[in-house]
Amino acid sequence: MQLQNHHEAPFPAIVAAGGQTDLAAWLADNRVQVDETLARSGAILFRGFDVPDHDAFDAAVQGYGAENFPYAESLSNAVRINLTPRVFTANEAPPETAIFLHHEMAQTPIYPSKLFFQCVIAAEEGGATPICRSDILLEQMAAEQPELVAKYQQLGVRYTNVMPSENDAGSGQGRSWKSTLGVETVEAAEARLAELGYEWVWQDDGSLRATSPRLDAIRTLPDGRRVFFNQLIAAWRGWKDKRNTPGKSVTFGDGTPIGEADMEAAVRLSDALIFDIPWQAGDVALVDNFLVMHGRRPFKGKRRVLASLIK
Repeated sequence: MQLQNHHEAPFPAIVAAGGQTDLAAWLADNRVQVDETLARSGAILFRGFDVPDHDAFDAAVQGYGAENFPYAESLSNAVRINLTPRVFTANEAPPETAIFLHHEMAQTPIYPSKLFFQCVIAAEEGGATPICRSDILLEQMAAEQPELVAKYQQLGVRYTNVMPSENDAGSGQGRSWKSTLGVETVEAAEARLAELGYEWVWQDDGSLRATSPRLDAIRTLPDGRRVFFNQLIAAWRGWKDKRNTPGKSVTFGDGTPIGEADMEAAVRLSDALIFDIPWQAGDVALVDNFLVMHGRRPFKGKRRVLASLIK
């Protein structure tokens, strides 16, 4: 496995099981070391531990000891299936659908700090999880287009997404507005949207077109590193279904359009920085959601990757 190296830290970091194959116990005993490694690298791949199913994965996440971020409480666009209170399927979108690089839920005001992934079944072909260091991406963008980076910093970004009235598992953005907002009625949906600062328009078919408040496109971490923290690449390249059109789902925070020239460097440079996690059954990965973007490659055959979020 050919790793990347950024600022003298391997990307991702690899932790191989030795005599201790109980990942839950290992994480409980080594939490400080894990957090220090994660802060340097941004992602850790745990390989060779005994994590065969969702129950073992749930135990491992509990062993880490951080507060759960339940899917039901999130504003994620993706249709997912909960298997335990902590564990759910990563995304129910069809195998041929590419999910492009993004920070989890950065298109909303509410997002997790970390993500765990577990591979139960590796795809016969494809299906890797691409990851990318957003601080390195921003460094390279700033070197090429400092004025554009300053514009992203100043104006931020807004996202528009059309949510169906019922879950649409055929789309990577197919979660219904009822599930997304945790409501059952139009009135409750509008109250929740107003609370979060969204603007909205109801569509004739019962779907909901919602536009986020102004959100940051660039985030400064506690150690001073700046990251390209957003969902711009995913929205620009992949928010496509019968309700949504890529390129029309994002604007700068003042409502002015984000054009192809504004996205060219981010797309090109991030593609060159990708590391594809080559899943093996039993693998677990931990990703710093503030430092690292992730996605999903299309695949053939059966693939089962689970996820769990940390507040």
